[in-house]
Amino acid sequence: MPSRSTPPRPKLVSVDAAAPAAPRRSDANLSQLAYERIEELLVSCQLAPGRFVAMHELQAMVGYGRTPVHQAVSRLAADTLLQITPRHGLRITPIDLTRDRLLLRLRRDMERFVIRLATERSGASQRNRMQHIKRQLIEHGGGMTVEQFNVIDRHIDQLFLAAAQEPFVEGTLRPLHTIFRRIGWIYHMRTPGHTDLQGTVQGHIAVIDAVADGKVDDAIAASDHLMDFVDTMFDTLERDVAPSLLDCSLDTDESYLALSLNRP
Repeated sequence: MPSRSTPPRPKLVSVDAAAPAAPRRSDANLSQLAYERIEELLVSCQLAPGRFVAMHELQAMVGYGRTPVHQAVSRLAADTLLQITPRHGLRITPIDLTRDRLLLRLRRDMERFVIRLATERSGASQRNRMQHIKRQLIEHGGGMTVEQFNVIDRHIDQLFLAAAQEPFVEGTLRPLHTIFRRIGWIYHMRTPGHTDLQGTVQGHIAVIDAVADGKVDDAIAASDHLMDFVDTMFDTLERDVAPSLLDCSLDTDESYLALSLNRP
């Protein structure tokens, strides 16, 4: 038992109380968060292609205020993922499979550029992160949902772009990644017999492995192989996906067609 001369122990103060108040998130950060949330809704078709949506409705869906959502919408419009229409609000750009297949050629060339730079320029810390992601894909890839895979896919894209150390290309590649992430979501979630992600997972593992090992030619070949896999999705989508899934405004036309075909 301490003597009377022992000074009293100081009271413990919580970290939250002792630390200075956390800085408020900047408008730029909120805008980025709003952009990413809207992007998720686009990829999963919760914002259906062809749908009209009011700004206040979009704010409620993503949980951010008018200014960050407005800034995010401006970026997404520049990315051609949203259309700003006078008197009608916002429209989710319908999916044009012919255009997207053409854009895949652009993505292929840009991915080669980024993959080459990432392979040549990545540092030890970035290569360690690549290997960590690869292990996660090997261990859990077989049981992943499309949504879980897309989270990892975003990290892979961001890591390669950071390793490439050429920020100029990010503004072009990011909307392309979103476009083809949505293509992949529809392929795996809306076409029969394609729920297995193993082909996609293995393709990404091959790219990561070659980049982390510093093998430029192998990395570019693996990237091309992954783009070839994406290209094969289009034949399935053109054959098996209803046009209204690519543009929900066509749903009424399809309903009339179904009624006419069912008439005696």
